[in-house]
Amino acid sequence: QVQLVESEGGLVQPGGSLRLYCVASGSILNIVDMGWYRQAPGKQRVLVARITAGGGTNYADSVKGRFTISRDNAKNTVYLQMNSLKPEDTAVYHCNVVVITPTHGLVDSWGQGTQVTVSS
Repeated sequence: QVQLVESEGGLVQPGGSLRLYCVASGSILNIVDMGWYRQAPGKQRVLVARITAGGGTNYADSVKGRFTISRDNAKNTVYLQMNSLKPEDTAVYHCNVVVITPTHGLVDSWGQGTQVTVSS
């Protein structure tokens, strides 16, 4: 129904920057919310940032002022600009998209995850 393709993460030095993106495709009438979550080893998956269809955003306290989420509705794409990265940002980052489909109504989809490692 809905496919999500995430950009590759990577290895970044502390203080560095990285931009992730996630493209949604498939039977999509409308994209409601888009967001990023992350899961560090041995920990639960937690919210990083979300953005609504109207552009409203919310961020985890740990990334406020460093990360910026944005979306391009014409391209069904959500971005996560990560600046001033810290070792504690190391995790697998997952894209999450809530969409309306013609056959199943509201659908909550997850990307496969991309590894971001912050280390010197």
